[in-house]
Amino acid sequence: MPDWLNIILRSVFFLILLFSITKWLGKKQISQLSFFEYVNGITIGNIGAEVVTGLDQRVSLGLISMLTIAALPFLAGLLSLKSKKFRDIVEGKGTIFIKDGKILEENLKKERYTTDELLTLLRKKNVYRAADVEFAVLEATGDFNVMLKKENQPLTPKDLSMKFPSVKEPQTVIMDGEILDESLAQAGRSRGWLHTELEKLGVTIENVFLGQVDSYGQLTVDLFDDKIEVPSPQEMPLLYATLKKCQADLELFALGTENTEAKKMYSANSKKIQDVVDKVGYILKE
Repeated sequence: MPDWLNIILRSVFFLILLFSITKWLGKKQISQLSFFEYVNGITIGNIGAEVVTGLDQRVSLGLISMLTIAALPFLAGLLSLKSKKFRDIVEGKGTIFIKDGKILEENLKKERYTTDELLTLLRKKNVYRAADVEFAVLEATGDFNVMLKKENQPLTPKDLSMKFPSVKEPQTVIMDGEILDESLAQAGRSRGWLHTELEKLGVTIENVFLGQVDSYGQLTVDLFDDKIEVPSPQEMPLLYATLKKCQADLELFALGTENTEAKKMYSANSKKIQDVVDKVGYILKE
């Protein structure tokens, strides 16, 4: 067999093998590498490169070596599940840089971080004063996480005792001009509804690059032709405006009538509509 053909076949074989090993080891191999996994990946890659280009090397020996090294993180993962001490050695532990607004200088030196580097990490988290931080930690994976002090955290609906409905992820119902029936069904919509909504927007399916339905049932589209302006959905703003008008009309009716019973009825219904507006207004105004 010619050398060039041998190298091509070996390259294809070991590329497929490396891909299979990475898939077997799991997504963590490409998202959150520990020191052990980082060294392991480099070693496997070097073995593969050596066997591919070294024509005098036996493929079977390289295969055995790669499989042996690939099995080590799998076994290490099993041991890590059962032993925290072993997990701390292999995967490492997070290092606290700031606690109760105070910088822990010894931990910075331990991880060989300067003050400037710490401030850079904080700025990446949109934090500009160390005193505003309740807790900051450098994770074993190299990620830097920050928790602000309670008084510096942004207000949430929970802090204001406001109840909000859960928001589901948008469903992509059109992609590259094709309808995705499975996503459409998950959104609780039909093809007839989709065609009707597209007619309201004045576009055809063939012109839609991407179409999504949000958790409130609104369809938004992005067209192939970026020069065409697509109007935003108006049903919810119109409903909000209608509710506000009905509420205002009832108040006017209550002020304009001399009948006591009618005045009470108008006022009560006006209050009911206002309660509805207060509860769902933030949704309808989007």
